[in-house]
Order: sequence, then C-alpha cells, then structure tokens
Amino acid sequence: MVKILVAEDERDIRELIAFTLRFANFEVELARNGAEAVEKAPEIVPDLILMDVRMPLMTGYEACEALKQNAKTKNIPVIFLSAKGQESEIQEGLEVGATDYILKPFAPDELTSQVKRVLKELGKA
Repeated sequence: MVKILVAEDERDIRELIAFTLRFANFEVELARNGAEAVEKAPEIVPDLILMDVRMPLMTGYEACEALKQNAKTKNIPVIFLSAKGQESEIQEGLEVGATDYILKPFAPDELTSQVKRVLKELGKA
C-alpha cells in the first residue's frame, strides 16, 4: 500500500485530506507542521509527501529543502498544497524540489486524481 505523509497545520484540512486519501486506499501519516514532517519522514519513509506551504515553525519550502538534503528522504516526491497560486510561489516550490503544486481549495476527487497521476508518473502506483 502506498504511504503518504500529509503535513498541514490546519486540523480540519489535515483531517479532510487524510479521510480523502484513506478512502482512496492510501496509508496516511500526519504531521502538524513542516518541522514535524522533517522529523517523521526519515522514520516512516513515505512514498509521497503532501505539504502545505504556510505553516508555523518551518514553512513547507524550508521543510522540503531539509528533506532534499537528507539521504533517506531526498528522493521522496513532495507535492505542495497552497492557497497562494502566484507564479513566483509555484516557481519557488519547484526550485526547492517539489514535484507538483496543488492549489487550495480543491475537490477531494481532484486531490486523489492528482496524487495518483504523480505516483504513476514516478512509477509508484
């Protein structure tokens, strides 16, 4: 089963994403912020990380950079989730190592299909 780590500071959104992904038969681990994601990822080694951009303690960008510097997590694809869709923010996300960028709000089926598409492109589905 594909394991996905979700890093999102807003509890309701985090739970909605977890419910959506579990309903689509993914194993889901949760982190409340970027720092927690950086701590958990090497322990659980997920197949994919979904990460909010704006979080306390460590932004998604900072967390992604830290993950890409760790030998154990550097090859894990990261998809950013953000309400900010400016081209400069998307570009920054891709520059720090993200595979994709999903804009909030998103429909649950849209999230699932984008996750499946990325996993298929990476040969993990």
